[in-house]
Amino acid sequence: MTAKKKEPSKKQSVKKSSRAGFVAILGAPNAGKSTLLNRLVGHKVSIVSPKAQTTRIRTLGIMTEDEVQIGFIDTPGIFEPKRRLDRSMIQAAWNSLEDADAIVLIVDASGRNAFENVEPIVKEFKNRKRSVILALNKVDAMAPARLLPLAKSFNDTGVFSDIFMISALTGDGVDDVKDNLKKLMPESPWFFAEDQVSDLPSGVLASEMTREQLYFQLQQELPYAAAVVPESLEEKRDGSLVVRQTILVMRESHRPIVLGKGGARIKSIGEKARVALAKLFDRKVHLFLEVKVDEKWQENPDFYKTFGLEFGKK
Repeated sequence: MTAKKKEPSKKQSVKKSSRAGFVAILGAPNAGKSTLLNRLVGHKVSIVSPKAQTTRIRTLGIMTEDEVQIGFIDTPGIFEPKRRLDRSMIQAAWNSLEDADAIVLIVDASGRNAFENVEPIVKEFKNRKRSVILALNKVDAMAPARLLPLAKSFNDTGVFSDIFMISALTGDGVDDVKDNLKKLMPESPWFFAEDQVSDLPSGVLASEMTREQLYFQLQQELPYAAAVVPESLEEKRDGSLVVRQTILVMRESHRPIVLGKGGARIKSIGEKARVALAKLFDRKVHLFLEVKVDEKWQENPDFYKTFGLEFGKK
């Protein structure tokens, strides 16, 4: 699923000398892509957690500022795939480059072997003959003596047009990246309404917020073999929303982990997710969660279709 450049609708704002385009944000798992996207957009549109490979789907966050509108494409982290879901996630990441007007590679500069960890990604950029902007992230957590040699290693590849040193978490340096990207966008009418911040369906976005809580609260207790699937999202007469979701796990032994003793864990997950959803939709939310066991949910084509992923080969 890629961000296709569509024709602006008649209802959308068209500014004089307006600019609009798409920026793909790529990187290894846990580099800070989603944190950077949320910071650039100014709203939470992509989930974050301490666990690597949290982002599974292509998320488009929309920033409209001054006369410029940018669709930032947050992609799944690029790693060595082992399962069908892994391969679909990686394919979604690389597909995001097809319609991108600019590319940002974000690297966790504070980690060991920061250059070596993303060298295969850099080589792929070179093979595709794409110019890339580099964002060295988490620089506030490392000594300057290590940072400059690392920046030189990336610069020597000849792939990067600009190198920025940032902290996506605190926002340091992020405005510099944004200002640079705004200049790169082509002259064009805007593709989205001025107040739109994401292109994800509301049900999918809501399920992602619940999955974030699932990861935060279960930490290492639950493997990645879990998903949150939207069932329904309805508006009541009083303006509140009724959201129903299913949490899928692959083994019967995983079900009590999610539920917790006396249902305490699922209650806590629901409460925290409800608060996040109320903030997201700016209204009261009634959230209903059900936990089901489905050993083969990763082999279900409907799951991939719901989240905009290609089913692909096993």
